[in-house]
Amino acid sequence: MNTLKFHDMTLTWLESTSTLNDAGNMFGPVPKAVWSKKYPNNDHNQMNSVEDPILIQFKNTNYLIDAGFETNKFIKKDWRNIGVQNETKLTESLSQLNLTPKDIDVILMTHMHNDHASGLTRATEEGFESVFPNATIYMTEIEWKEVQNPNVRTKGTYLKENWEPIQEQVKVFKDRIEIIPGIEMFHTGGHSNGLAIVKLTQEDEVLLHLSDLLLTVASMNPAWVSSYDDYPMDTIAAKQKWLPEAFENGYKLIFYHDAYYCMLQFDRDGKTVIDYLEREKNPIIEWPENIEKLT
Repeated sequence: MNTLKFHDMTLTWLESTSTLNDAGNMFGPVPKAVWSKKYPNNDHNQMNSVEDPILIQFKNTNYLIDAGFETNKFIKKDWRNIGVQNETKLTESLSQLNLTPKDIDVILMTHMHNDHASGLTRATEEGFESVFPNATIYMTEIEWKEVQNPNVRTKGTYLKENWEPIQEQVKVFKDRIEIIPGIEMFHTGGHSNGLAIVKLTQEDEVLLHLSDLLLTVASMNPAWVSSYDDYPMDTIAAKQKWLPEAFENGYKLIFYHDAYYCMLQFDRDGKTVIDYLEREKNPIIEWPENIEKLT
């Protein structure tokens, strides 16, 4: 597992699952001739993705950004269609840190798509129950309303078993919330209507988690949106707002899905990497020599 020390905060990327996704979906309208020069892919036009929640340990409190994929909910067809490569290892990851799911105090849900939210609950003989029973779960008011009332596009990812068991744990906000000094969430929309991003601040330094506004390190161009984005123009607007701010102020960007990097920091032009943290676990698809690496 990767660990990043950020002043008084310690971030650990827990292991959930790895998947092989259709790269055409990940890069949406961007032609393969373009995206294939930016990110590793295989002969089946698939790219490696991970679904690894980020644990933040700060002031004797355990925070979790998103909850990963709960593979025990999947049937064989799901494994094939989603491209899941391994069972979730979230509980085992916590155990390596001498923690259990009951030790998680706060969960910062960027959104409730299945690959971020299915880890919130698990199946029992009686139905489904919360995996993190002692956690307060924050998300935007819009996301919470939409997850309970999915439309024809979102009903396949906003699943009842992911949200019904946690209803009493949820706290919602509108535009912005300060969880505690140093941890903020902002509503942006885009990937989902209620998408939120997470900003961590310590001594005037910032770690910024843009969630699925940046599915990969190859998604920096604001116009590069995925077919998974429910509101792509809002994704573009959010990236146009937050990325220039991040580059200008030296924010470090942290990732949930990227299979190669946990963190990147760019210069003011947003072109040259000046700091980074590569993922320790081996990717399913190695970075090939014909694609220029960022670091």
